[in-house]
Amino acid sequence: MREGAAELHNAAMFDWNDLKFFLAVARHGSTIAAGKALRVSQSTVHRRLSELEGRIGRKLVTRTVAGYRLTEFGTALLPYAERVEASVGDFERHLTGIERDQSGVIRVTCPEPIVQRMTPLIERFHARHPKLRVEFVMSDRYLDLLKGEADVAFRSGDTDDDLVGRKIADSIWAVYASRTYIERHGKPDRVEDLSHHSLVSFDESLSKHRVVTWLKTVAPDAKIAARNNSVLGLVYAVKSGLGVGPLPTAIADGEQDLVRVLAPIPELARSWRLLTHPDLRRTPRVAAFFDFIVGEREALKTILTG
Repeated sequence: MREGAAELHNAAMFDWNDLKFFLAVARHGSTIAAGKALRVSQSTVHRRLSELEGRIGRKLVTRTVAGYRLTEFGTALLPYAERVEASVGDFERHLTGIERDQSGVIRVTCPEPIVQRMTPLIERFHARHPKLRVEFVMSDRYLDLLKGEADVAFRSGDTDDDLVGRKIADSIWAVYASRTYIERHGKPDRVEDLSHHSLVSFDESLSKHRVVTWLKTVAPDAKIAARNNSVLGLVYAVKSGLGVGPLPTAIADGEQDLVRVLAPIPELARSWRLLTHPDLRRTPRVAAFFDFIVGEREALKTILTG
C-alpha cells in the first residue's frame, strides 16, 4: 500500500508548465510545429515532453512516419490537461486584465498587413479616448484570448465558441500572380490549371489554414515553390515571381505588380470578426473600443475587404 501511494504521489509531482508542451504536440502533431508555436527549439519540446512522461511514468505520445500521435493514455489525459490550461489562463487573464484596466491599454491582435492600413482609424480612437491606448500584437497565428495573450482580436476564419464579438466585414481571397511570372509561365485560367503551376502557400506552422487545405484539395500534385508563415510573406513571394498563390483581395488588389488571375474563391471566403473574452467585453476600455469599431464599420470594409 505504501509503495502504491508513493508512486501516485511521485506521478503527481510534475511541473505544470510541461503540460504546454504536451498540448502543443497534441495539437500540431510534431515537435517542430509545436516548437514554432511555443517559440522554442524542437529539442526543448522533446526534452520537456520526455520529462513529463518520466514523471508520470506513462507514454503520452508515440512517433509515427507522419509525426506524433497520442497514445491511448495520452488521449485520455488530454481533456484534463486542457482544463488545467484554461484554468491557469483564467487566473492569468484576471490578473493582467486588472493591470491593463488601470493602465488603459487595449492589446489588439491582427495580421501584420492590416496594422498600417488601420493607423488613421486608431488615431481617431485615441483622439476620442485620450486616456486609452491601443497596443498591437501582430501575428498571423491565432493568439489565445482565453489565456490573455491579447484583449481583442480582428480575426477571419474559424472562431472559438468561448469568445464573443460581432461581424464587421468580409474576408475575400482570390488567386494572384506577378506580371513577371505570367510573362514566363503564363497564367491559370481555371482552378484546375493550378496543378500545372508553381504555387505559394503557408508553412507547417499554419498547416490548418484554409489556404493550405484548399490548395491540397484542388492541386494536390502541384509544386510548392515557396512556403511562408505570414500573409505578408505570401504577398512578397507571389510578387517576386516564385509562384501563383491565394491572397486577400484587400491587400493584393493594391499591389501594382500583381495580377488577379482567378476570381474570388468561395471556399476561402470568411467573415472578419471583432472578438474578445466574455469577461472583458463589459470592461470600460474594451467596451469603448468595441463601440468605436462598430461605428466605423464602413471604413473597416475598405480596410479588411477592399
